[in-house]
Amino acid sequence: MDFRIRIPKIRVVPPPEERLRSLTYGADQAEAWAERARSRAEPVFEKLLSLRTRLATTAVALIAIWLFVHVVLGANGMVVYRTKRAEYQAVQKQISRLQKENGQYSEQIDQLKTDPKRIEKEAREQFHYARPGEVVYVAPDPAPPPQQPATNSASK
Repeated sequence: MDFRIRIPKIRVVPPPEERLRSLTYGADQAEAWAERARSRAEPVFEKLLSLRTRLATTAVALIAIWLFVHVVLGANGMVVYRTKRAEYQAVQKQISRLQKENGQYSEQIDQLKTDPKRIEKEAREQFHYARPGEVVYVAPDPAPPPQQPATNSASK
């Protein structure tokens, strides 16, 4: 075990004249360092200032190009908009066609419910009904075309 007592070092504060001297010496060094840094950075800043219009124009052009690409090809861009609009128009045409067809079917249903001539016509066509003294001729169903053999060896 270590039973030694540690005593902190006592710091001696220099007199005010010496502190002022060290402060001015440090200030001189800081001014010299700042002057060196400014002299190194000054040509770079001058070049940047002379190129700022070119840089700004290039940045604006890049932003405009990116915006154009985003508007045309983006997730909700013009290409997608046009395809969606074409799909919408196709669906609208299909809806109008189906509504027209639905109207025709509704008209046929109304005629079949109320018009006796229409009811008689449908009965004659579908069920081959005839009035007394009439003869009904029914054509046979067309025969399917003969199938050709799969290989030429069977036809020889």
